[in-house]
Amino acid sequence: MMASQDQSLLDLTDKETREKLSLWDRPPDPLAPLTEKQTDSILEIRAAAETLPIPAELPIEDLCSFTSRSLRSSFTTTVPASTEDVLLKGFQMLDLENERIETAQQFFSWFSKLQVQMNQDEQAKYRNTREALNSYQEQCDAILTDVNAALEHLDSLQKQYLFVSTKTGTLHEACEQLLKEQSELVDLAESIQQKLSYFNELENINTKLNSPTLSVNSEGFIPMLSKLDDCIDYVSSHPNFKDYPVYLAKFKHCLSRAMHLMKTHIVNTLQNLSSQLTKRDPLGAANADNAFTLYYVKFRAAAPKVRTLIEQVEQRSEKIPEYQQLLDEIHQCYLDQRELLLSPSITSTITDLTGQNNKDHCALVRSGCAFMVHVCQDEHQLYNEFFSKLTPKLDELLEKLCLSLYDVLRPLIIHVIHLETLSELCGILKNEMLEDHVYNNTGQLGAFETVVKQMLEDVQERLVYRTHIYIQTDIVGYNPAPGDLAYPEKLEMMEKIAQSLKEEQMKRSAQESSFSDVQLEDPDSKKPTGPGQCLTSGSRSQTTISPADLHGMWYPTVRRTLVCLSKLYRCIDRAVFQGLSQEALSACIQSLLKASEIILKNKTQIDGQLFLIKHLLILREQIAPFHTDFAIKEISLDLKKTRDAAFKILNPKAVPKFFRLNSHNAILEFLLEGTPEIKEHYIDSKKDVDRHLKSSCEQFIQQQTRTFVASLEEFLTKITALKTMAVQGGPTYSLSQQPWAQPAKINDLVMSAYRVMKTKLPSTLQSMSLYLANKDTEFILFKPVRNNIQQVFQKLHIVLQEEYSGEDLQIIACPSMEQINLLLSVSK
Repeated sequence: MMASQDQSLLDLTDKETREKLSLWDRPPDPLAPLTEKQTDSILEIRAAAETLPIPAELPIEDLCSFTSRSLRSSFTTTVPASTEDVLLKGFQMLDLENERIETAQQFFSWFSKLQVQMNQDEQAKYRNTREALNSYQEQCDAILTDVNAALEHLDSLQKQYLFVSTKTGTLHEACEQLLKEQSELVDLAESIQQKLSYFNELENINTKLNSPTLSVNSEGFIPMLSKLDDCIDYVSSHPNFKDYPVYLAKFKHCLSRAMHLMKTHIVNTLQNLSSQLTKRDPLGAANADNAFTLYYVKFRAAAPKVRTLIEQVEQRSEKIPEYQQLLDEIHQCYLDQRELLLSPSITSTITDLTGQNNKDHCALVRSGCAFMVHVCQDEHQLYNEFFSKLTPKLDELLEKLCLSLYDVLRPLIIHVIHLETLSELCGILKNEMLEDHVYNNTGQLGAFETVVKQMLEDVQERLVYRTHIYIQTDIVGYNPAPGDLAYPEKLEMMEKIAQSLKEEQMKRSAQESSFSDVQLEDPDSKKPTGPGQCLTSGSRSQTTISPADLHGMWYPTVRRTLVCLSKLYRCIDRAVFQGLSQEALSACIQSLLKASEIILKNKTQIDGQLFLIKHLLILREQIAPFHTDFAIKEISLDLKKTRDAAFKILNPKAVPKFFRLNSHNAILEFLLEGTPEIKEHYIDSKKDVDRHLKSSCEQFIQQQTRTFVASLEEFLTKITALKTMAVQGGPTYSLSQQPWAQPAKINDLVMSAYRVMKTKLPSTLQSMSLYLANKDTEFILFKPVRNNIQQVFQKLHIVLQEEYSGEDLQIIACPSMEQINLLLSVSK
């Protein structure tokens, strides 16, 4: 009965358990939904639980013994003792050792208990696990409850925190907004105060300016000026402010008042200095230098008193127009006072210099310009004592003062007639003043430079004018004196003088083995140090200077031309110099040609030719150092077409008929084709010198060749004419049969030519040596003559060898080439 109840309870418990377990994975709403893997694991456990094993607590031997004993008692079956022991132990464990199973019902009852007991034993660990799990679940539920309660408290705290945080943030933002507004108000108040400070300064500045004790040299005056400038600048930059025009006008009035005070102080200081110096009347003193010293010392001593104020004005002059106007007025006052003091003194000094150097224009120009250089430099230095910024008015004043010197010098310059004086004046103004002084100190001598350049232009203009006159009167219009054309007498005389000097020198210096240079003039005057210096005519292979090379032995027009060019070279512009040099050289060449013709008529032809060659060589050599182009461009008007067109109008018959279209055709042609043409051509004086030199040398060579072998050249010309006629079909000829070609006739020609060469060749060479005085030049000039003579004799020898027999050649007795060369070798 108990067993069945227990079984019923057990079944009920199992059923409840199964029902509860079934709720875990109930499809509609599972309590604990399982994954597919978890479901597979449960099915495997269920399959294993259907075949429960024997409890591990019951040994198999005891179970067998218990079963055997029971069966033995029931079925009286014999079982081994060991089996009985096992079964006995099993019954003892089930508390059935005192009960006996006699019927099947008992057995089944027992077996049911045994099964229940086995189930209980089998499921004990599961129940324990379940109980443990239940306890864990209860604990988890309690924890979950506590967690939920904690979360509720946290939610409540979070809501309270958010509420408090929102309130605090709002309060913080409100505080920040108030602080920001407070800061903006403070800044606005400061800005307003700062802006008002400029306007509030008006009263303070007015009070200071109207104070009777105010002094421009006081310590507070310059800061007040700075404050006034700031106020004016600020008000001017804010035209949108209220009462802007009123305050700006008041500040401007204060500025005018302050500038008036500064101007009054500076002007009074300068005027007082001038009045003090004027009352002293330093010009009445004997020493003018003391006057100048006093002028500068007094002003330099007073400069620091006004320098500070002037610096303030200069610093503000670039930004404020009123200060620039004030600075201009101060400059004008200062310069007026300086002019008041300096003008009489400079005029007096220049007058004294003019009186001291009345006849020496160069000394007057040099001393006057030096004086003005010192004045300009001293004035600039004194100006820098007062001011730090230059003004063009200072140069205007200095230029005005320098013009007083120019006004004195110009009337003197325009009356100078000597080229030497004018060229020296150009050198003084150009080299000493401009290059040495002005170009090294252009800042202080700018005004002086203007006046000097103007003076230099006047001197150059006067020099060019006098040069034109000099060329026309002293070169073109030169009438040579008999002594100028006494060639070769004057050269021979100078040669004798040189020879006598040489003999005397050799007597005085017996130890010298060679003749040294004979110098008839100052040695320094013969050194070729530049253009226009006295140079020898040609390169020297010897050291002796011939009298023909001396400057005094040149033809006067040559000497004058070269001296004139040397004076002009560094004094005038290159373009003007080119024109004057071309004019001078052309005039000189014409004078030489004229003089050569006169010498040729009065003396011999060789004298006239050598005279011209000598002086053309001098001209070419002396103009070489002038590094300039002697070519000029001339423009001429060609009226040839105009003349032809006008002729056609006056004489229409001269026009072909097919051109006579109408009566107006000639007029139309005159208008279209009668325009004059402008032509340009270049004249090169240097090339003219070379051309005339070449022409004169060629004439000399041809004339000397004719002198020596003219008869032989005529003889060879006749022979050439006969040969030409024979070649052209004329009658054959025999030279020995010609009357003029007989051996005796030829002998007379040859001997005559040989005698002429032997007698005249030494005199010719002596004349060349006398005129040219240079072995190299003589050799170069005579070499073509020698070559021509040799060629004539060579041609003559060829003709004689071809046309005459040996006996005829002996009769002719023509000198051999060795004899001719030996005769001509004296010229080498």
